[in-house]
Amino acid sequence: MPAGVGKHLAMYNFGLHVAAYESAAVEGFRLREAANFEAASRAHGFIGRSGYTGEPGTPCWGEQVFPRFIEGSGFATAPSSLSLWADIESLMAFSYSGVHADALKHARHWNVRQSWPPLVLWWVDASVVPEWKDGVERLEYIHDKGPSADAFSFKRPYGPDGGAVEIDRNRVKEIAALNAGGQGDLLAHVMTLKI
Repeated sequence: MPAGVGKHLAMYNFGLHVAAYESAAVEGFRLREAANFEAASRAHGFIGRSGYTGEPGTPCWGEQVFPRFIEGSGFATAPSSLSLWADIESLMAFSYSGVHADALKHARHWNVRQSWPPLVLWWVDASVVPEWKDGVERLEYIHDKGPSADAFSFKRPYGPDGGAVEIDRNRVKEIAALNAGGQGDLLAHVMTLKI
């Protein structure tokens, strides 16, 4: 059976802004947010993402909670996302090319330096929709205990069968090129935005 059949890759990430979401200091992030969500929805291998509590549109996958790294920050909420992907290569292609790569390039202007992993990955059965609490638990786990088949990153990836795997970099490049063909308008737009 091909890798990933019957399984989806879950991804949770968490960061802290340098100032309030509505502030001028993170305006560049705010301006890019909708384009990033749209780029993800057009990306090869994207299955779905959670919305946010109290926001119209995309349903929220359970109660939105945050990892302990938010404590002492002065914030009640923080930038985070929870999504499902077909495989590691599809997520990597989206993350490190195009619209999202532009946001990553400028993230140091909007986010504090992290002492925790920026994201965590894990496999779920295709019938499962992860909740925010699942991502939080796994991010704290990878921070405390290191990567495993239950909580890993791009640096030490695991496959749906629980074994360590190598990311197919050529496939990542192919998917990134495929995505670029359908996201040129979004990339052109974000390149005009303030940092």
